Amino acid sequence: MYPLSDRVALITGAGRGLGRELARALAAGGTAIAAIDLSREPLAALAGELAPTKVAWAVADVTDRPALRAAVGQLEQSLGPVDLLIANAGIGLETPAVTFPAEAIEAVIRVNLIGVVNTIDAVLPAMVKRQQGHLVAISSLASFRGLPRMAGYCASKAGVNALMDALRVELGGHGISVTTICPGWIQTPMTADLEVPKPHLMEAPEAARRIVAAIRRRQPFYAFPPAAARRLRLLRWLPSAASDWLLYRVVRSLGGE
Repeated sequence: MYPLSDRVALITGAGRGLGRELARALAAGGTAIAAIDLSREPLAALAGELAPTKVAWAVADVTDRPALRAAVGQLEQSLGPVDLLIANAGIGLETPAVTFPAEAIEAVIRVNLIGVVNTIDAVLPAMVKRQQGHLVAISSLASFRGLPRMAGYCASKAGVNALMDALRVELGGHGISVTTICPGWIQTPMTADLEVPKPHLMEAPEAARRIVAAIRRRQPFYAFPPAAARRLRLLRWLPSAASDWLLYRVVRSLGGE
């Protein structure tokens, strides 16, 4: 198992939801936490909660590349070089086809995909120079295929998967591990606002525990819960007509449109 004690983990979206639980889980194992989020208050509260663990935090928007680079530089001055990146910051908005909210789809892709690109940009050059590091991106089972009312979110997470797949092949020879995490529905403030079916809803602490275990194994790809992952893989590989029909029936049975 990959040791995480005495390492520095940079977590975006660390102030709330899954990011906060990941910070708690890693700090409990002796990992120093470099936390980034959009608001000061949750970050300051997290730092107070995790004391005496080494924690530094900075306010930054992952869609603002120069500001994010500056924030990461500030955190590395406090804690040292980032050993582990968890690109977790993300948003989820409903994007129904009948109204096709292009602005909302763009906003989701900017945070969920371009935000991951910007976060990797802030740490990867130094990792390549040191010939060591670990890049982790929080994707989603929604990346497996397009789902009703969530087209923008699904597209953004499918892009994350493709990005990480490509990086994993290239960076393996540079001592850098790459992990894509695809969780199902997790109970967080973000998912609470979505009025769509949420089968197999999981509590955030349990999801964080599973994710940290996958990181320790340096697992290239981890999708959970297993039952939901199997169903979505089946939908992806079936002929489109059969996949669409089955998905329509599932959504209707769960109370969707």
